Amino acid sequence: MIITKTPFRMSFFGGGTDLKEFYEKYEGAVLSSTFDKYCYVTVRHLPRFFDYKNQITYSRIERVPGVDAIEHPLVRNAMKMLDMHELIVTYDADLPARTGLGTSSSFAVGLLNAFHCLKGKRKDKQTLADEAIYVERVLCNESGGLQDQVAASFGGLNRIDFKADGYTVTPVEISEQRKKALNDHLLLYFTGFSRFSADIQDDTKKNIGNNTETLLRMKAMVDEAEAILKDETRDLDDFGRLLDESWRLKRTTGSKISNSQIDLIYEKALQSGALGGKLLGAGGGGFMLFYVPQEKQESFRKDFSDLLPVPFRFENEGTTVIYYGPEEYEQEEAL
Repeated sequence: MIITKTPFRMSFFGGGTDLKEFYEKYEGAVLSSTFDKYCYVTVRHLPRFFDYKNQITYSRIERVPGVDAIEHPLVRNAMKMLDMHELIVTYDADLPARTGLGTSSSFAVGLLNAFHCLKGKRKDKQTLADEAIYVERVLCNESGGLQDQVAASFGGLNRIDFKADGYTVTPVEISEQRKKALNDHLLLYFTGFSRFSADIQDDTKKNIGNNTETLLRMKAMVDEAEAILKDETRDLDDFGRLLDESWRLKRTTGSKISNSQIDLIYEKALQSGALGGKLLGAGGGGFMLFYVPQEKQESFRKDFSDLLPVPFRFENEGTTVIYYGPEEYEQEEAL
């Protein structure tokens, strides 16, 4: 049996520039961090006592006669790619799916990590990220960028740069005090509604040609935000103000990114003391992140008592194996 733990991520700046349609022409960059909310993937071989060959448990339970019969596209394609058979796969998570935290990509990274370990082979973080990108974007043909898989695999507060020939991950090196201060200024809330990221990404991709200048400005904000964090003489509130500018730009890049409910929540947040914030992920719903000066947080929390707050801390590990017990397994001759 193998159990993996893979973090979710929050993207601060540069989202949208990690789409292939953009970075192959102009290069892209994002600033993001993983945090201490995780998905857990358990994988073990299914004993041959049952009348089915695989059991996949997520929001539903699939018991199927073979890999091709698995309905979950990520599990099916990952199993076929790595030639996995006769498995019990279980997914569990701290937060709901389709909420802007890169949950599907965290699942992909954690699943592939578990599959390799079940074969007795550990893979490095870049390999896991690359394979997760391939499974989601190529085999499953799902629209989206590359940042989620990379963030989930590597973990930490990073700048990720994208070029036509690949990506690079650069940790943002700041003091623990500065990092804690940033963490303490950020408040995370669940809006109570979810969406399919791929649908929104399709809409965003169609509009890239019309949004080139906006995306280039959003990419430049990665440099500015990184500079704010690294220069400890800078007022950290500048980070919050930059978030506000970024969100106002992002919501112009696609018709499905925001809606009237999200706009009302955001404007209320500014009136309650937030300097900036954003809807996490591709848009449409899920979690909203706000930068709120600490002296205004008490009243802010009272104003937002109708939404579910999610306390969090940044994390640095990325995907990890929390139980490692590879098994002896002989594949049946005919499956």
